[in-house]
Amino acid sequence: MPTEVSDPISFDVFNIELFFESSADLLCIAGYDGYFKKISPSVSKLLGYTNDELFGKPIQEFIYIEDRDITARHRNNLTNDVPLLNFENRYITKPGEIVWLSWTSMPVDSEKLVYAIAKNITHKKKLEDDRNTLITNLTKINDDLKLLTLTTSHDLRSPVSNLLSVFNLLDVSKIQDEETLEFINILKSATESLRKTLNNYVDVLNQKESLSVLTEELNFNDCLSMVLLSLNSLIKSSKTIINFDFSAAEKINFNKSYLESIFLNLITNSIKYARPDHLPVISIYSEKVNGINQLIFSDKGQGFDMEKVKDKVFGLNQKFHDHTDSKGIGLYLVYNHITSLGGKIAIESTVNEGTKFIITFKE
Repeated sequence: MPTEVSDPISFDVFNIELFFESSADLLCIAGYDGYFKKISPSVSKLLGYTNDELFGKPIQEFIYIEDRDITARHRNNLTNDVPLLNFENRYITKPGEIVWLSWTSMPVDSEKLVYAIAKNITHKKKLEDDRNTLITNLTKINDDLKLLTLTTSHDLRSPVSNLLSVFNLLDVSKIQDEETLEFINILKSATESLRKTLNNYVDVLNQKESLSVLTEELNFNDCLSMVLLSLNSLIKSSKTIINFDFSAAEKINFNKSYLESIFLNLITNSIKYARPDHLPVISIYSEKVNGINQLIFSDKGQGFDMEKVKDKVFGLNQKFHDHTDSKGIGLYLVYNHITSLGGKIAIESTVNEGTKFIITFKE
């Protein structure tokens, strides 16, 4: 049997008019002469003009003055039978406000008419402007912070170098007191470590300018030893006990300054937040889980109430204990060092029992 073909739906003038009148988008028919011929009520509602006002002037006069030239060029293409798709320009409402419209226009050369539909994208444009302003402000703040950090790291190197020169000028052979000699050696060692740290900060900042951070194969034990050397006086005075074992995973591909900073911040935090009347006890060891290297750092200090702190632990300027030297920066740095290179860090903690950090490095 022959296939039946249904007749095309025929639209009467009433249905077309109803569609035109009820559309939320801006529908219009314009002539090649540059005047509106027919508009939907949404056009006059948005622009604030009466139909007589909109029909009585060239469309160009309703367009924001800075967009008139480019709109005229695109209109010329329409009169040459070239459709216009997703063209954005600005119109001025009767109260003087600017609205953004996105146009799709189809010319019918035989009728010398253009059939067009526009969407009001003013809200979208405002969001884009707000986002661009925010990006600009954040970029400036970031650049200012980089400059401040670079300047601080660079300028501090001079007094540190001068201090090292003083140590070199000291004739320790004339000092007979063993304790004094030990203190001098500790101070010299700490100053040398500070100079090295400042140099590393400058290098890291320069690397970040090129959007890349240098990574290399590092030995956990070597990096920890450097940090323990710089903290030698603090560890001795606090009588901190540090146990470490890296036999499960001795090496890691990571940034050297970042790894030393992680050790430095976690150790100093554990000492700072040790339980009163308890000597700080710290355990640091490596693990390999499903072929992935992990670093486990735990202490027996004051700990956190995880229900209260939740995900705020690694936030900037977040402080959870009363301590005069607390700035809320250490764990923020640790978190960013790890995550910026694709790793993860988890925390387990109980008040007055201690804290455990599980650092998982990128494969």
